[in-house]
Amino acid sequence: MRACSMARSGACAASAAPTNYVALFVLPVLMAGVLTPRLLALATSAGIALMLLASAWHAVLTGGDAAVLMTQAGLAGSGFFVITLLASELAGRLAREELTARGSLELARQQAQLNRLVIEEMQDGVLVVDRRGRVRAANPAARALLAVDGLARPAPFQLQAQAAWEPLLTAAERAFDEGNWPEAGRDLKLHFDAGVSRTLRVRARFTRRRDVQQEHDAGEEFCVMFLEDLRSVQTRMRQEKLAAMGRVSAGIAHEIRNPLAAIAQANALMQEDELNATHRQLTKMVADNVERLKRLVDDVMEVAPGAAPSPRIIDATAEIGRMCSDWARTVQLQLGERSRLALELPSDPLGVVFDAEHLRRVLVNLLDNARRHASDTPGAIRLTLAARDDGSALLTVASDGEPIPPDVERYLFEPFFSTRSRGTGLGLYICKELCERYGASIDYHLRPAGESNRNEFHVTMQRGVLLATDVRLHLAS
Repeated sequence: MRACSMARSGACAASAAPTNYVALFVLPVLMAGVLTPRLLALATSAGIALMLLASAWHAVLTGGDAAVLMTQAGLAGSGFFVITLLASELAGRLAREELTARGSLELARQQAQLNRLVIEEMQDGVLVVDRRGRVRAANPAARALLAVDGLARPAPFQLQAQAAWEPLLTAAERAFDEGNWPEAGRDLKLHFDAGVSRTLRVRARFTRRRDVQQEHDAGEEFCVMFLEDLRSVQTRMRQEKLAAMGRVSAGIAHEIRNPLAAIAQANALMQEDELNATHRQLTKMVADNVERLKRLVDDVMEVAPGAAPSPRIIDATAEIGRMCSDWARTVQLQLGERSRLALELPSDPLGVVFDAEHLRRVLVNLLDNARRHASDTPGAIRLTLAARDDGSALLTVASDGEPIPPDVERYLFEPFFSTRSRGTGLGLYICKELCERYGASIDYHLRPAGESNRNEFHVTMQRGVLLATDVRLHLAS
């Protein structure tokens, strides 16, 4: 009996022996599902399942229980297929998540670069300040506003480093304590060395990361300060007002033209009659003021918004020479070696992008201003035209009058600013507007002391290629 029991136990152990090696195949199946394509992983599971069935069939042939052995082999093979599918699906999902994370990281990197580029190119200064008064980031515009000349040191730096920055530090500390900032901003005045000061319009925003459930700050808080020179703010506001006023003025000027023409015509008819001295003086006053109003209306209409002019290339040498001759004849100024007006024009044609009539308007205005303030000595007014480089030409009108004071110089090209009681203040402003229409620029420069003709206005124009017909006309004239 004992021998039979032992024999039966040995037979059962022999029959169950093939399933003892099933666990060894789990790791290869799992690795195949993770590291290989799904089809290859399923092929691996199928191969191992066939091996298990073959091992079970061999055990059956040696006397094992066929039902038990084949069932065990089938269940193990099915489990391997399930493990393969789950591992493959998990690996695919992880791969997709990794691709998504890489894409998000690249987008975040591009967004950070874009934000940095935008901040670097902003006209307003940007400072990022923490609670300790440490500047974490500063764009070039902010660094320029924090220095008298050039740029301040790059971030990071402390606002306590310079006494001139003390107002910014005080304002930042106050903003952190109060937790708010006026929407319109605050004006802070920085006092630098040598008595130099600068007033800044400062706007601020805060970055807070707060845990709503725990009601405490989850990260450091920063104050983002936007700096702008107060003069720039005032200039922009003035330009906006002037633009609106210009549109209104243009409409009013257009409506004034018709009654002004009627007044001029009626006054001309009155002058044809026999009038006594008093009436002739009155009609002359009317005529003079009508002409003055006409010039004012023309000035306003000249800078009124309209269609963009079509670029045209003219011979500046011939046109400016002709304009100077006409102007001298109009103001009864003799030309020659002893003349108040000295011309320096190139001998060859010089093509520039401008309209001839608009260039005449600019040149006559500059010459009139120079004649008004220059002395009567020969060469008191000097006009020079030359090619600056291959892309630009330079026209200068210089006079020996008294230097323009700095407080007047800053408003030279502002509309309705004039040092004369009867001046409209639109002359130089119109010159600037006309120059900008053709890509040119006009500016004032005070030459060094000791040189003659210190007051110098220069117009930089774009050069262009003249047609052959224009060159022949210049040579013929």
